[in-house]
Amino acid sequence: MDDSSALARLDRRLTGCRACPRLVEWREEVARTKRAAFADWTYWGRPVPGFGPADARLLIIGLAPAAHGGNRTGRMFTGDRSGDVLYQALYDVGLANRPTSVSADDGLELRGVRITAPVHCAPPANKPTPGERDTCRSWLVQELHLLRPTVRAAVVLGAFGWQAALPAFAEAGWTVPRPRPAFAHGARVALDGLDLFGCFHVSQRNTFTGRLTPEMLREVLRTAAVTAGLPVS
Repeated sequence: MDDSSALARLDRRLTGCRACPRLVEWREEVARTKRAAFADWTYWGRPVPGFGPADARLLIIGLAPAAHGGNRTGRMFTGDRSGDVLYQALYDVGLANRPTSVSADDGLELRGVRITAPVHCAPPANKPTPGERDTCRSWLVQELHLLRPTVRAAVVLGAFGWQAALPAFAEAGWTVPRPRPAFAHGARVALDGLDLFGCFHVSQRNTFTGRLTPEMLREVLRTAAVTAGLPVS
């Protein structure tokens, strides 16, 4: 089976998911009411699939789509401040063909990188519940199965993503150390043929306060990309 087609089919199935009533209600309410600045947009208002090639060597795992970012545009980290920081850093280290991500048809391409999340619907207050995280895990597990032939490194943004990703990697067949490694910025954990890196999330709370600087983000991305065998600048 062609992995690209299999991943595309997975993404299509994911966008029809209605498993979490609270998230369905919220994402659709946001899509109806909109934000004044985006009144002329037709919001996506559905689960947001991963973004990037099916043969990616590096995986970036976030938290969940933003209400007026991914939930509006239909693409991970697209159309919000967090995405501005992430895609600028990816461009700076040679992993994206442009430094901005504003819409799903803006021509942005990732080079050997795929971006996904453990929760695919925008949650109220950017906080999924543990139950919603666990319900959504099967999508990440299936995605990891399809990426396994090529993926060699993963960068997890934030403690929530870290806590969600470790059991997903285990369920997808990787051996995760016991006890499970704690999240930290700069953490590095060797799995079976894959290195897992921790990085503070690119949230405004972290980037505006300097807890995560552009240099810190570039360093983690560059190290992970080199580990994955990708060329960097």
